[in-house]
Amino acid sequence: MRSGLKGIVKKGIGEMGFNAGGGAINWFPGHMAAATRAIRDRLKLADLVIEVRDSRIPLSSTNEDLQPQLAAKRRVIALNKKDLANPNIMHKWIRYFDSCKQDCIPISAHSKSSVQKLLEVVEFKLKEVISREPTLLVMVVGVPNVGKSALINSIHQIALSRFAVQGKKKRATVGPLPGVTQDIAGYKIAHKPSIYVLDTPGVLVPSIPDIETGLKLSLAGSVKDSVVGEERIARYLLAVLNTRGTPLHWKHWNNRKMDGIRYESEEKHKYDPKDLRPNMRKPPSVSDVVYVENLVTEVQCAMYKTLAEFNGNVEDENDLENLIEQQFEVLQKALKIPHKASEARLMVSKKFLTLFRTGKLGCFILDDVPETNTVS
Repeated sequence: MRSGLKGIVKKGIGEMGFNAGGGAINWFPGHMAAATRAIRDRLKLADLVIEVRDSRIPLSSTNEDLQPQLAAKRRVIALNKKDLANPNIMHKWIRYFDSCKQDCIPISAHSKSSVQKLLEVVEFKLKEVISREPTLLVMVVGVPNVGKSALINSIHQIALSRFAVQGKKKRATVGPLPGVTQDIAGYKIAHKPSIYVLDTPGVLVPSIPDIETGLKLSLAGSVKDSVVGEERIARYLLAVLNTRGTPLHWKHWNNRKMDGIRYESEEKHKYDPKDLRPNMRKPPSVSDVVYVENLVTEVQCAMYKTLAEFNGNVEDENDLENLIEQQFEVLQKALKIPHKASEARLMVSKKFLTLFRTGKLGCFILDDVPETNTVS
């Protein structure tokens, strides 16, 4: 980790009252532990596990305690939200998992063709047990907000197209299964043998051995913002962008952005960046799209200018903090937040995080590809 970024992260530990000596941090309520125990029991029934991870944090979005049990099963790692991940880095991750003899496929859970490719891999891996078992179970697991439910919904739609009879009911009953006394519900994706994907995903509690892993999970949305605080997450994001020099690359994205050319929408409207998030509202109008493009342009110009004119060293903790403070001020103007608005810093943080999480600032992978050949 770069020294300036490391300093920001260390300061975050002090501010949040965590144990500076390390150790696991309890970022989640107690009911999550009960969910983990339930997953251990259900995993015993599964013939194959689809472990969904966030493409932006391929290692941070895991549960270390369950890895031995998951690795002992037939497993496919689905790196979801591939449209938000840097494709130039993604191929390195694919090579890494290949070197670890682990099946891995980048997907977009909302794309039917993408999910179909995943199911093809699943069926191929199950071929070796097809002759022995009349019914096979596939379980979907993953930490919060990696897209487990979206994936299962897409699988359901594909299942409906393959076996129309399932259209009469939301799910099918799987069974009979040896040693199972209660019905298990799932979606049938293949026949002879019958292959079912269980309709309820297993929610894994992320392993958070250090503060930066927690901040990455927070940035990706797997930890509730209220647990960490939007401003603290935004500060971490700014530290990452600055130490990587990302704003300097934005100059080459689109010439009009740095030339200050703006396209005005034909109508005035009230559009909140939070509406960019999935399932929040109807699709944006042309006017909305232009508004968001101009907003992103303003943000990127402001970030580029502050970093390009910065005379300090981003590897120095104090210099980096000063830069981030300056950027909060220019972002307030770029995001059109009133100068005297109460909680202006919080409003800046929320809007900036939304632009990042919806891919408007570009595609990123926050985890570094390991040099070892040990898969997590």
